[in-house]
Amino acid sequence: MDLSRALEIATLSDTGLVRSHNEDAVLANAAGGFVVLADGMGGYNAGEVASGMTTALLGTELAKSFGEREPFELEPDGRRWVHVVLETEIARTNGAVYQAAQSQPQYSGMGTTLVMAVFQDDKITVAHIGDSRLYRLRGEEFGQVTRDHSLLQEQIDSGMLTPEQARHSQNKNLVTRALGIDPAVDPEIHDYDVQPGDIYLLCSDGLNDMVEDDEIGMTLQALGANLQLCAMQLVQMANDNGGRDNVSVILVRVKESFPAPTRGWWQRLLGWFKAR
Repeated sequence: MDLSRALEIATLSDTGLVRSHNEDAVLANAAGGFVVLADGMGGYNAGEVASGMTTALLGTELAKSFGEREPFELEPDGRRWVHVVLETEIARTNGAVYQAAQSQPQYSGMGTTLVMAVFQDDKITVAHIGDSRLYRLRGEEFGQVTRDHSLLQEQIDSGMLTPEQARHSQNKNLVTRALGIDPAVDPEIHDYDVQPGDIYLLCSDGLNDMVEDDEIGMTLQALGANLQLCAMQLVQMANDNGGRDNVSVILVRVKESFPAPTRGWWQRLLGWFKAR
């Protein structure tokens, strides 16, 4: 199912004003209905390698998997195929990054955050690891969809810090989950309903560490009609506020509904046998 008519996508990644190279990586496949953003970590250029490997591997394998079966199809146990694919390919990518870090000394300790979204059957399936985020603008309502896997978020959840105190904390970049650091990783995966007109923002922490959420939301409301201009403005705002980190954004606007095609029982049965 080609979603290029239903989705408009803009991407932008910038080194920022302080870092010497860009360890973020972004990938968008409008026809396949998915986007991927990774924020690498590690010495020298190891973070760049981890994020680049992650987006390249996931982009290739998701396109292949969704070319063979539609993401909205159901498994015999009732799970959507998209969940199976995401769990399988994230685990495989984690293993590849981990093995590269173990086998090549210059990449020792490298890893990356991950936030990705798959659009299918008027839904969005979001998978994330670490503190890269996904936000949604629906009408005038703007909010964060993902919840950071970070020490700071744990301190907020436990009541040790208020959200206001957290904004001024020095521990913003201490993540509690990352891809490629350990032999196995536990991504958080959820489904959400989608409406025409929704705008989704995926970003590395180089944006939300530099720009307050309400400013991000107002920018999407003001410039959402031109996604590329909106992406450029968000990056510029981060750099105007110091640009201490790489900053990457992916913007996705839902232009029209994209329900799964209605199929007869015999087509569903045939699809099930083909998948075995």
